[in-house]
Parts: sequence; structure tokens; C-alpha cells
Amino acid sequence: MTILVIAELSGEGASLKQATLNTLTAAALLATLTDNQIHVLIAGYEAEAAAAAAAKIAGVSKVLLGDAPHLEAGLAENIEATALTIAREYSHILVPATAYGKNIAPRIAARLDVAQISDIVAVVSADTFERPIYAGNAIATVQSIDPIKVITVRTTAFAATAAEGGCAPVEHVAVVVDSGLSHFDSREITKLERPELTAAHIIVSGGRGLGSGENYTRVLEPLADQLGAALGASRAAVDAGFVPNDYQVGQTGKIVAPHLYVAVGISGAIQHLAGMKDSKVIVAINKDPEAPIFGIADYGLIGDLFEAVPAFVDAL
Repeated sequence: MTILVIAELSGEGASLKQATLNTLTAAALLATLTDNQIHVLIAGYEAEAAAAAAAKIAGVSKVLLGDAPHLEAGLAENIEATALTIAREYSHILVPATAYGKNIAPRIAARLDVAQISDIVAVVSADTFERPIYAGNAIATVQSIDPIKVITVRTTAFAATAAEGGCAPVEHVAVVVDSGLSHFDSREITKLERPELTAAHIIVSGGRGLGSGENYTRVLEPLADQLGAALGASRAAVDAGFVPNDYQVGQTGKIVAPHLYVAVGISGAIQHLAGMKDSKVIVAINKDPEAPIFGIADYGLIGDLFEAVPAFVDAL
């Protein structure tokens, strides 16, 4: 049987999100182990451009396009229904472990009467995978005997596959009528001048040690500007109202793995570490020498962040 990847589209549905490319890398590992092909499902409205982009991705054998107005908003009930029309033709169904994927995968698994395998970080074999547990402090190896494996993929654990190099055919699939179970009202899309947090190569994050939202802006933004970095925050900083929820990095926020992660005024609670400890290089600035963040940092500076960060900016 074949492997199916359900693509995540941008809000406008015209392009693929980066998470899809990372998920396809996991699919490619499975394809190598099982000698299977990879199909990609594009479910949206006027999504021909996204389908064409998917057809060019290296390793993709076929693109399946489900195009209908009621798929435009990406409502889970409608995406699930369309995916189920073809789901039983596949041995593995993969989605990114994003809010989008986590909304769809459990519905598909339940309708197929199989167990979902969540948040995998490694592919061991066709039926065995690794996934983090206990906030990332342990890795569980899980094996499934279900005939169809429904899997969510932690995108930070897999590099993005090449967006060019393929030439797959695009085939239209039947679309199920609107389920009527949910209704899309509106969407507010935040326009960022900085890189998207989950796709950024460099992230500067602030914690409760900054003291206020004004200090967060005054201290961290100049450093992020110099580095071309995205801005993040600990849950404590978000709960204190320093920054919006979109900035939160951690187990209940966004999972990131940039090339460089700069943690400023972050003590290193286990919840936060679970979301960023896979970063390639971690730099920590904190006045508390006992802060847990120093336990995983590659470089640590014990000192006053209000003096250290401006000094870094000046040096850059």
C-alpha cells in the first residue's frame, strides 16, 4: 500500500506550509523502509497552485486535489470527510503535528477504528516509531499492529524535504458535501515583519525576568533586529501579559528547533524546555546561576540582562 500525506495549506489556501515539507521527510523515510510511494492530499478551494507546488516536491508520486468552496477554511470536519473517501487505500496517513494536523488526525483515526500515533520524532520501521513523553524527558518507542497507521509528525524533528526535483501528476478526487457540523465566520491573520516562529533559524525569547511588556520590547527587539530573529517567550511572560499567546514556546505553546535560540530572563521550567531543547545552539542569559536553563545551554551568561543584552547589541 501507499503512504498519504495530508498537506497543510496557508490561510488563503494558495501555498503549502513549511510543516508539510517536514512531514514529507518522515514520509520519505517510511517509503524507503517499505518500498512504497508517497501521495499528497491537497484539500482546499482554488488550490491548484498548491497542488502544482506539491507536484514538484522531490519524492512525491502523485498529488490528489480535492477542491471545493467548503474546504477553503480548512474545517476539520470537512477535511476529514474528504480524506476518508480515500483513506483505506493507504498503509500510513501522515499529518504535521500542528494545530491543523492535531485537529484532523484523531477524527480520521477514530473513523478508521485505529490508534493514532502522535508526535513522532523518528521512524524505526514501518510499524515502529519514537515519540517524546513526560515533556520530552523520555522517548517512547511505540509499535502499531493496526492495518492503517495514522501519524502526526513533530516537524522540528525532521528537516524539510526539497521543494523542487519532482514531477508528479495531479489527480482530482471526489469531495464530500459540506458536513454542516461547523461554520467558518472569520479569520484574523497576523502579519509579521519577522520570520515565523516555528520556521525561524534564529529565535530570541524572553521570560518573566524582563519584568514588563515595555522591557520586553525595549530590550529584545533591538537584538532580534540585529540577528534577523523571530521573537518568542516563556509561558510565564505570556501569562503576565508581556506578549500575545502566539509568542509562547513550550509544551503548551510552539515547538521550535532553530539553529540559534537565545533565552533571556528565562529560568528554564520543564514546560519551556520541552519546546526548545532541540535547538542546535542555545544561549542563556540569567542572573540566577542555579537556573535550570543553564543545564541545557551551550553558552551561558550569569548577569543582569538589562546590561548584557544592550552590550550584545552594541557588539553586533
